Amino acid sequence: MAELTSRQGGRVAVRKPQVYAWVQDYGVYAAVLALLLFNVLFTPHFLDASNFRTQLVQVTPIVIVSLGMALVIGTQGIDLSVGSVMALAAALTVLYLGYGWLPALIVAVIGGAVVGAAGGALVAYVGVQPIVATLALLVGVRGLANVLVPQLVEFRNPGLIALGSSSVAGIPVIVLIAAALTVIVLFVVRRTTFGRQVVAIGGNRSASELSGLPVKRVLLTVYVISGLLAALAGVLATARLQASDPTSLGLFIELSAITAVVVGGTPLTGGRIRVLSTVMGALLMQLLAATLIKHNLPQSWTQMVQAVIILAAVYATRKRGTR
Repeated sequence: MAELTSRQGGRVAVRKPQVYAWVQDYGVYAAVLALLLFNVLFTPHFLDASNFRTQLVQVTPIVIVSLGMALVIGTQGIDLSVGSVMALAAALTVLYLGYGWLPALIVAVIGGAVVGAAGGALVAYVGVQPIVATLALLVGVRGLANVLVPQLVEFRNPGLIALGSSSVAGIPVIVLIAAALTVIVLFVVRRTTFGRQVVAIGGNRSASELSGLPVKRVLLTVYVISGLLAALAGVLATARLQASDPTSLGLFIELSAITAVVVGGTPLTGGRIRVLSTVMGALLMQLLAATLIKHNLPQSWTQMVQAVIILAAVYATRKRGTR
């Protein structure tokens, strides 16, 4: 292994790989801290509790979807169907709301699991490339959701409305749910056999198969989890909006989730999953969009800055992996 430092003219020079490693491990935290500091100094009313509440509520669906996406990317996969799964969950929720909000939530989550199982089966057992399998589901599932509920439908179910709007100690319930899911996924990745298997399969699938790991079952499970989390995000978003709109709900959220995962330092080549950094990546994108909006800059600026951040994150990951 090459040394990280070398003597040059009596001084210690740090090799580039160490810089790339630091950026991958801590860059997203530094970026969030810098944005927070900028807003504290230059954005009026940024420290208001209502503003923090709004930012956290808006980023919650992205965080939940990103957790599942991180697991999928950790296996060298991708799940483009998550936005359509959110739309399907919204449609199923309003269709079964007559039985109560909890049965409707359960049906919606089961629907997401079924879609995830379909994608996982195509990838693990049929051998279809993840991007192709989930792209087909993206189109088909969105179409199914629009057939089930072709237009926006408002509802007045007290239980579901409470799920989307109530708070505990001033913290929105949906934010607490996202935090709990983050802790669960973090525990699974770091402390369970399944988490170690996911990382091993992403690192070297062929070696994992030869060592006897249940590769196909793990891949199927990862996509099921991604579908479950996307469906839950769809239900929570529907509850917050107090309306089901499968036509627009979840549009492009797969791109936001992939961005959060990549910016958080999880390589697209798999073999590593950074859960907390993924959450910070989602927060970074939310803060960036909010900052530009509050300073009267158009949405197009946000998209361009996000593109630069994504390219920088992918470049840092690539350099670390090739050194």
